[in-house]
Amino acid sequence: MTEIQTRARTAEGLLPASGSTGHEWWRTAVIYQVYPRSFADSNGDGVGDLPGITAHLPALQELGVDAVWLSPFMTSPQRDAGYDVADYCDVDPLFGTLDDFDRMLEAAHALGLRVIVDLVPNHTSSDHRWFQEALASAEGSEARSHYWFRDGKGENGELPPNNWESVFGGPAWTRTTNADGTPGQWYLHLFDSSQPDLNWESPWVWEQFRGILRFWLDRGVDGFRIDVAHGMVKAKGLPDYTPEQRGGSLSGASVTLEPDISDEEPGSPMWAQEGGHDIFRDWHKVLAEYDGDRALCGEAWVSPPAKLARYVRSDEMQQTFNFTYLETPWNPDALRDVIAESLAAFNGVGAPSTWVLSNHDVIRHPTRFGLMDGSPQGHGIGPKTPYRPNKALGLQRARAATTVMLALPGSAYLYQGEELGLPEVIDLPDSARQDPTWFRTGGERYGRDGCRVPIPWTASGPSYGFSDSGKSWLPQPSEWATMARDVESDEPDSTLSLYKLLLAEREERSLGGGTLEWLEGYGDDVVAFRNGDVTVLANLGRASVPLPAGEVVLSSEQLDGDELPTDTAVWISD
Repeated sequence: MTEIQTRARTAEGLLPASGSTGHEWWRTAVIYQVYPRSFADSNGDGVGDLPGITAHLPALQELGVDAVWLSPFMTSPQRDAGYDVADYCDVDPLFGTLDDFDRMLEAAHALGLRVIVDLVPNHTSSDHRWFQEALASAEGSEARSHYWFRDGKGENGELPPNNWESVFGGPAWTRTTNADGTPGQWYLHLFDSSQPDLNWESPWVWEQFRGILRFWLDRGVDGFRIDVAHGMVKAKGLPDYTPEQRGGSLSGASVTLEPDISDEEPGSPMWAQEGGHDIFRDWHKVLAEYDGDRALCGEAWVSPPAKLARYVRSDEMQQTFNFTYLETPWNPDALRDVIAESLAAFNGVGAPSTWVLSNHDVIRHPTRFGLMDGSPQGHGIGPKTPYRPNKALGLQRARAATTVMLALPGSAYLYQGEELGLPEVIDLPDSARQDPTWFRTGGERYGRDGCRVPIPWTASGPSYGFSDSGKSWLPQPSEWATMARDVESDEPDSTLSLYKLLLAEREERSLGGGTLEWLEGYGDDVVAFRNGDVTVLANLGRASVPLPAGEVVLSSEQLDGDELPTDTAVWISD
């Protein structure tokens, strides 16, 4: 392996220069998602914080990523882990202060790491002063027009305005109570009742968010991840909607998805409305006021990729997550199809394809690829789930899948802990769970806590190095001791060592800016392509296959002589 290249100094400290249009940093970046409450705790309260992130930034530079995306750290009552924002322009005391944020940002930039912050524009917390003002205002007032307040149906307004269901379970409407104690209007919340949806038909809402963008851009952030980017605008009249049940799976089995955020049906009145594109064109202009290639990345559960690519046209967002790729089963035909379809769609609008396998909302991919049955997005798995993952198989496939992903042209996202091969934590006690999905479904869906458990830094010590006090807001499993960063750093065959090698070779060979060429002749079970000077083979079949001539750069598992074992991927150089 060639020596890992050192970033060149520029006028921005250690930040790499972006070059001309078409060479912006975000086109090829590997971006690491930090879930702040589970990354590192500096003050011993059991919840991760900004100083904890700052202290561990050198580990992310050593890993070889280009940027860090922080999940919400803004002021919030934390009913949905910070995705219920009560003040968009301040830091929640749970995570520190604005000064802590500025120090973290400065430290990241000094290490050559860009910083992207999470923005939640679809809804606010019910504690936000905007919503409190709306509740205190009369029906039909200006303050109420900032949200979706509507009269109910039925003789006395006792029925919700429409039949929409919340992503977290139950109705998407909650009725208010007037000052005199009588029942009032209803308000819309696509998620929890503590997260009322903003009304983006209001020019006032547009102006507030321009100010919020500029607040963080003025502090020096490099971009924003846009939460629920496809849900901000609703269809005129808020019509009733009953989605069709459709087949789909995260692991290859056929299941029926219940209506939720991933149910992107044509005509759905709460998702992927055309008006959303106008918002992103407006935000594109705001970012253009600043230098340094600032970027927007949308969380848009939209398929197929051709429809998703419309969010990253030249005057809209710079990136959007490729969830179709994330949900692709471990199947050679499906994998080839989604890669080809994604590249064609994003190249067609001049945007980079993005690739992602895990995040804070889905079952971690080492577990997902080991499941023998499907679990719809957001449902999670737990002690009473009838199917259990094959851990060894799941990790082997996950390492192979990452080896393929990091060879693809475009930008890639990693979720904290995946570089250690961390699985989903299944056996969390019911008493520890905090995801609103668990409570709103009466325990029917386990939700997302299993992928949010604090990560291990050391094999010994309190809470595996997460917190000096030993506290952890979610309990950590004993297997964290064998997967801690200090253990894996010393093991050449560990998942951490594999990730470091993948990222170093990806940068050295400029694979993010390369061009994919499909290769024939390896059989239906082998995904084979070439990018630059690297041939990539992934064996998804049941038998080993011969390796071509060339030098093995890296492989996801030990090779069997001149054979590529099943569930293994390899990079070969001429």
